[in-house]
Amino acid sequence: MAKIALDLERALARRARDAAVGAPERRIVARGRGWTVSDVLCTCGPGDRAFEERHDAFCIALVAAGAFEYRSDAGRALMTPGAVMLGNAGECFECGHRHRAGDRCIAFHYRPEYFERLFADAGGACRAASFAAARIEPSRALAPFVAAAGTGVSAPFGVAWDEMALALAVCVVQHIDGVPSSDAKRVPCLPRAALARVVDTARWIDEAPDADLGVQRLAEHAGLSPYHFLRTFERATGVTPHQYVLRVRLRIAAQRLADAPDKIVDVALDCGFADLSNFNRAFRAEFGVTPRAYRGRWQL
Repeated sequence: MAKIALDLERALARRARDAAVGAPERRIVARGRGWTVSDVLCTCGPGDRAFEERHDAFCIALVAAGAFEYRSDAGRALMTPGAVMLGNAGECFECGHRHRAGDRCIAFHYRPEYFERLFADAGGACRAASFAAARIEPSRALAPFVAAAGTGVSAPFGVAWDEMALALAVCVVQHIDGVPSSDAKRVPCLPRAALARVVDTARWIDEAPDADLGVQRLAEHAGLSPYHFLRTFERATGVTPHQYVLRVRLRIAAQRLADAPDKIVDVALDCGFADLSNFNRAFRAEFGVTPRAYRGRWQL
């Protein structure tokens, strides 16, 4: 299990041991003029009541571990590892854990005046600075940010957080502007039982990404036919089961390359890839560099 997910599991175990009330814990990782980065670890679970909060700044939160339901004025969405949660300054929101305890996010907050200038510079000047969606599904465009931020919270002095905060906001603005507003605001309406099955299956993938996770086996785990499982999973998460599995494996591999001296071939095999060549191709397609070059960035 990747260190960032292991930290969450330990926090949940402490909560259970102490019979404590679940709550989010925020640790400031870095800050600058107009932006802040926080490591947010939440131990809330199905027995904790969700309550309404308010974004005091524009928020782009990278989901690193766990899962939760998010509701804002822009829509409602299931947040899973690799997804990006969006929030507008002054907007009310609610996070709930009806089906799974705990989550961990690396949250980037931007003061309104800073974000509005950045929004205009990124090409969004034709409309007011705002996010028209509650979530960006796990995507190739944002995968490098999720992996780097997840690794960086354990070694904050090795990350250029100011550059990441700027580049992430630009990437998100351009990504959202490329999605028609009707698609951006679409809310997947799933029965509670179906959503619970997706959350449980996603957790199984997160905990054992190196297992044989074909759609038939995942569907059997969820108790659905392959056809209905495929449709339900994609509606809830925004990606297919295969894409979800692949990105879990690649994020864990990226964290191991940065944190451990293991041979690249061992990392590939341990993370569920059949051979080194397939791993190299998938890694480069996702992160834009080879595994060796990615490791080199963290060993400077």
